Amino acid sequence: MSISKLRAECLPLGDYTLRFECSELGADFEQKAAQELRETPDVTEPAVARLKALLAEEDDLNVPKDDEEFLYIFLRPCKFYPESALKRMRSFYEFKLKHDRLVQQVMPHSVERPLKLQIITILPNRDQHGRRILLIHAGRRWKPSECSLDELYSCVMLFLEIAVSEPRTQIAGVNVILDLDGLSMTQAMQFSPSFAKMLLHWVQDCIPIRLKAIHVVNQPYIFNMVFAIFKPFIKEKLRHRLHFHGRDRGSLLEHIEVKALPTELGGIMNLPPPPADRMIELLEAYEDIFEERRSQGYRRKDAST
Repeated sequence: MSISKLRAECLPLGDYTLRFECSELGADFEQKAAQELRETPDVTEPAVARLKALLAEEDDLNVPKDDEEFLYIFLRPCKFYPESALKRMRSFYEFKLKHDRLVQQVMPHSVERPLKLQIITILPNRDQHGRRILLIHAGRRWKPSECSLDELYSCVMLFLEIAVSEPRTQIAGVNVILDLDGLSMTQAMQFSPSFAKMLLHWVQDCIPIRLKAIHVVNQPYIFNMVFAIFKPFIKEKLRHRLHFHGRDRGSLLEHIEVKALPTELGGIMNLPPPPADRMIELLEAYEDIFEERRSQGYRRKDAST
């Protein structure tokens, strides 16, 4: 997804506005990039040149190899180490090739059901560190009979496709809040070890994003059964970024300031549920970009060759 094509569309949410950003970084983000990602000209220029050279040898990989905005999507989370960026890029597109059925659903018209159930949204305010916040209501709002686990996953992928194309999000990263209020056995039974392994491989090894924290809130006792499925596949880095808060709002507020959270999570934002039709319209405004992104990746080899 080309950053220059990321238009500043917006969605009013009460007194707040969800706006996908394509603006300049600003001094604060430039400083964060320099301090945390080594993003200074003496590092970035040779890193970009080296990654271009490495990609020139990747004959089967169809990506915009000379588009520096695109290359930054992979270089920033890898702190401008070009070999690491190439490894992440390979993993990302190998995942896409292997799980093509899921990836082909990463389009606004394919994830209308989770949007209509208001399961997933991006909060309008960034946190005190400049991070995006993705809120997932995977408890009572999720009805597996109306929205499959695959649809839910594809919807998460879609939101993160936009997030990784925001320069400020590339630098500051993302927090995920997983609200499990009302999680039932019906929902818990949707998860399998194979799904957990696939999801965590995507999160930990593939997607080019700085996942700074996962905050689990309102989890009932049955969550322990679900977490036991995922636990064997969680690497040490992610394990340290997992936080379990239950219904302790003070615990969550130790990590995210009140200005960035809705009132039901202990914050001060009085947010109405995002209107499903308007959210779909907002995402459809980027449909041409999603189409372009779907065309990228490894070329399928003819099975007969």
